[in-house]
Amino acid sequence: MENIKNNRLFIASCFAMITTAMTFAIRARLETVFGPDGVGLTLEQIGYAFSPAFFGFTIAMIIGGPLVDMLGIKKITWMAFITHLIGIIWTLMADSMTSLFLATLFIGIGNGMVEGALNPLMTVMYPNDKTKMINRLHVWFPGGIVIGSIIGWLIMDVMGMKWEIMVGTLFIPLAIYGIMFFGQKFPLTERARLGISSKDMLKGVFSPLFLFMVFCMLFTAASELGTTQRIESLLKESVAAPLLVLAFINGIMALGRLFAGPAIHKFSPAGMLLYSAIFTFLGLWLLTITTGGMTFVAAAIFAMGITFFWPTMLGFVAENLPKTGALGLSIMGGAGMFSVSLVLPIMGKLMDDANAAEALRTMSILPAFLIVAFIGLNIYMKKRKAV
Repeated sequence: MENIKNNRLFIASCFAMITTAMTFAIRARLETVFGPDGVGLTLEQIGYAFSPAFFGFTIAMIIGGPLVDMLGIKKITWMAFITHLIGIIWTLMADSMTSLFLATLFIGIGNGMVEGALNPLMTVMYPNDKTKMINRLHVWFPGGIVIGSIIGWLIMDVMGMKWEIMVGTLFIPLAIYGIMFFGQKFPLTERARLGISSKDMLKGVFSPLFLFMVFCMLFTAASELGTTQRIESLLKESVAAPLLVLAFINGIMALGRLFAGPAIHKFSPAGMLLYSAIFTFLGLWLLTITTGGMTFVAAAIFAMGITFFWPTMLGFVAENLPKTGALGLSIMGGAGMFSVSLVLPIMGKLMDDANAAEALRTMSILPAFLIVAFIGLNIYMKKRKAV
């Protein structure tokens, strides 16, 4: 009976993640709807209008982390559902930078509540397979982006239908996860179950290793989401349908995360992070010099890099710093999304003033730094194991 309950909660969590991910893909397609050739916003203004998707996420994660332990996973999950619903409806009514900003803010908060509730849910349901199951859950982030990208391409580019129909498809996974979570009993968080004190939790989040991982999360998240969220503008001169490149990237990511278990056992989380940084750097550089079909080759290399960044960062913290609990996972996710909110307008400014290649070259600095940082992490973890 416990396995059946866990399976239902896991599947419902996957649909919540699909809802979250589809908002990213659909928002990427909305860039051209609200941009210079549509409503008339500049690319920099679009960056500011989209940024609350990330700092709203951050707010929800930072607030939601402690609240998960206080209120329980169930209440935070329903807060995610309600704010998702408000954000989707408001997006359908958006007709200016201000209304788009507010709609994006609610969706960002909903997305953050999903992460804030469901990452701790995975750690408590699967205590012996934390990194593996967090990766499995996060299969549906790229998976949902693939779904959203194809839906956006079909509705907008193939059938020439209104953008409101594309946004309206978000109600489908929203309704599914709401129905599947309804009436279910949620487990206590790991911190509540193990009786980890607030003092131990705070000691964990102020430890040097945790602070180092938070700092690195700023760079891993910006490398991944800063690039993919502005894919329409970055690749519109390179390929005919940038959303298909986005779907291609996230298809590779979904497959990689689905089969993450063997890779994690072979490389270790720290080793996977180093591997990810190297391929992300190479992929970004190749995207600056490729066009047409070769763009997909560069995109594949980039995808191989970013596939394990987010879930492995969270899994590393869950396994090596368990006393940080739900708060630690929330701080990690919040820091990552906050960094993306800062990067989006900067990328827009670079594209307004220079070009997409210059923006991509600037972004490649981030994984270059991470290569050095994760070499250091691997050395540290090997010494730590030897002690």
